[in-house]
Amino acid sequence: MIVRKPAVTSVPIASLMAERWSPRALDASVPVTQDQVRALLEAARWAPSFGNTQPARYLVGLRGTPSFDAILSTLNSGNRAWAHRAGLLLIGVMVTTNEKGSVPYAEYGLGLASENLVLQAVELGLVAHQMAGFSADAVRSAFSLPADAVPKVAIAVGSPAPPDVLEEDWRVEREKSERVRLPLEEFAFTDQWGTAAF
Repeated sequence: MIVRKPAVTSVPIASLMAERWSPRALDASVPVTQDQVRALLEAARWAPSFGNTQPARYLVGLRGTPSFDAILSTLNSGNRAWAHRAGLLLIGVMVTTNEKGSVPYAEYGLGLASENLVLQAVELGLVAHQMAGFSADAVRSAFSLPADAVPKVAIAVGSPAPPDVLEEDWRVEREKSERVRLPLEEFAFTDQWGTAAF
């Protein structure tokens, strides 16, 4: 059975955000199509950025391609243990310079673009899991990145599967566990730090 974990919110929010979560249980039998990849990247491309500097770039690997294998090889062993089932692996890269010099807020721009990509995955009936557990140096080497291109995040995209496709019991339990966030009163303040806005 596929696990759904809609967010429990204090007021209704957009379903794309409420339905978004980061499962590791992916169905290796379902490919991600070229049209889906294009939609994910278009969504990312239209994210806001400081002064329209557009610092986000993506390395793209569909399962069955050398790029997929190269990205998979840069992941740490814990992430490789499940991410090999993804239909698509990406590396989010921030470009830190342009013709005017240093790009301000490049990391923030990549984060905005990646959130767009992840929400577009939800819209397409896919799931996406973002990862910090990869070797940036291995990415630089495998893809011949220039010095101003900094790999910041790996993203696995695919179709959801039942949790029991995961080998480790702790991962299966984690897949089923409740999603938790800080309460709104600890998240948003007014007048001074610590004074709850709600």
